[in-house]
Amino acid sequence: MTTKKIELGLGLFLKSHRLGEELTQAQMAKILGISKQRLSDIENSRNIVSIKLCQKFAKKLHLPAEWLVKLALQEQIDKAKLPLKIMHV
Repeated sequence: MTTKKIELGLGLFLKSHRLGEELTQAQMAKILGISKQRLSDIENSRNIVSIKLCQKFAKKLHLPAEWLVKLALQEQIDKAKLPLKIMHV
């Protein structure tokens, strides 16, 4: 049996956070100030999120902006299939 390595990106982080808070996509989207469809696209890695939007999300969720920015950047790097990793300090 093989196991699939799951990379944590912004989308998966936001989905996990939403589920942990027991929120629907509609409720989370309202908190973030975006549409439910946009949230779905972000959660499923179909939408690139800007650094500025990461900062906005972090403020609304009371999380460090650095976390969300790093996750968004790493997701973009992975999509581009570049052999780079964002350093976590």
